Order: sequence, then structure tokens, then C-alpha cells
Amino acid sequence: MRAFTLENGCECAQPSRSFTPVDDGAFIEYVADRLDELPGVVAVNLGGSRAQGTHRPDSDWDFAIYYRGSFDPQTLRDTGWPGEVFEVGGWGGGVFNGGARLRIDGRRADVHYRDLNSIDRELAESREGRFSIEPLLFHLVGIPTYLVLAELALSRVLRGRLPRPDYPTALRQRAPGIWRDRADRTFSYAQDYHAPSGRVAECVGLIAQAACYTAHAVLAARAEWITNDKTLLGRAGLRPVDEIIAGGGPDPDSLRVAVERSRALCTRALREAGAS
Repeated sequence: MRAFTLENGCECAQPSRSFTPVDDGAFIEYVADRLDELPGVVAVNLGGSRAQGTHRPDSDWDFAIYYRGSFDPQTLRDTGWPGEVFEVGGWGGGVFNGGARLRIDGRRADVHYRDLNSIDRELAESREGRFSIEPLLFHLVGIPTYLVLAELALSRVLRGRLPRPDYPTALRQRAPGIWRDRADRTFSYAQDYHAPSGRVAECVGLIAQAACYTAHAVLAARAEWITNDKTLLGRAGLRPVDEIIAGGGPDPDSLRVAVERSRALCTRALREAGAS
């Protein structure tokens, strides 16, 4: 074995085992085997567009490792795959508790950490219609804690055994109102405070947030799982908010109209989903 320096500057041992994937299936099996060997890992998942068959040729790969209680990210660094490996909790803590961004045999791959103790807790909470909304970088309105359940429902188990939860009835009944209330208050703030003062960035930002809150309400009312922001507005029928925002001007009257039109769009979507 020879020394190998990762992109994050850590020097690790280069594993003697090498692999040149012939096709996607062989690549998946190779990565699953390596991740399954890490101490503490009890299951491995493939998620994202690759699991759902909606990927593009340049889409990255989303893997998740499931452990109970603790996991040492150094064992992932020791694979020798170049990239950035974060500590547990390195992505802000909460249910989305860290991971790695790697380059594995020339392919972009993320590896997410998932604690099964946390999964058990969120399963129990969701069956009672309870959840929290946690901040997460790059997500306009944060993430619901039931995101980790959505991952299980939509992903492909590669190694081990994992639950595949249905959308809980209590969550479908309670979640839309929580999201809808946030959307309503956000629209009101944009209309009452930012639009009259011509604060374009703040006003438009709140319109985008309110649309995302509404989209979560719509999907919850339909009992549809969602795992990230990328398809959120489109799936909820709220993509026309782009045209509303792009077509407005920077003056207070134009901002007021943009808020009103966006709010009307969201109200229709909620009504059609039975979440109004």
C-alpha cells in the first residue's frame, strides 16, 4: 500500500484493491461493497435520481450509509477515495447529519450519514403527525425531519435491511396546515413591509420562500414524499412563479403585484390539492 493525499489534504493509505467499472451496475455493486465493509455500517442505500430512474448522464450518485448510534468518518477517508469527508454533524446536525463529497473512479458521488436511532424517532413522530423543520444549507425553507423517511421510501436498498415507510395518515392531515401557515405569514410580510419600500431582494426572496412552503403543503396533502428542493416547485405546479418574479419591476407597485399574483397562484394550488 502507498501513501495517498486526498483533496482535503489528509494523507491516507491507498487501498491495494482497485476497480475500473464497466457499467453503472458494476459501479453500484463496487461502491456498495466498500461502504458495507465500513465499521458500524448496517445498511447501504442508493438514493436520488439514480434510484428513481430520472437521472441524466451527468447526474451524480447519492449513496447513504446507515448505522446505529455512532460512525467514524475516518473509516470512509481510509478508502482512499478523493474528496471531502465531513464529520458527523458537519452539515448542521439534525437528521441530515453529515456526509462526504467524493470522486469515485471518475464519478461524482455523495455519501450521506444516517443514524438509525434518529430514523426510529422520526418514524414514530411522523405516525403521530409530528415533525420539525430544520435549517439546511442551500434549502430555501429548510427541510422537514420526515425527509429521512422520504429517502427510505424512494431509495434502493443495496446492502442490509431498511424500512420502507408509507406516508403516514396523521402526517398528511397535519403537515399541510403547518406549511400553509408559514406561506401565508411570509406572503403577508413581503406585502406589508418589503414591497411598499421597494426592497427588491427581500421581497422576491420571501416570494420564493412562500412558494416553497406552499409546495411542501401541496405535496403533503397529496401524501407525496419529497427529498430535496430541486423538483419541489415543479411537482407542486408552482413553476409559474418564475415568470411572475422575472416579469416584475423594482418599484413598489410592481413588487406588490408580484406578491399578489404569486399568492393567488399558491392559493389555487392549495385548493386543488385539498390543502386550503
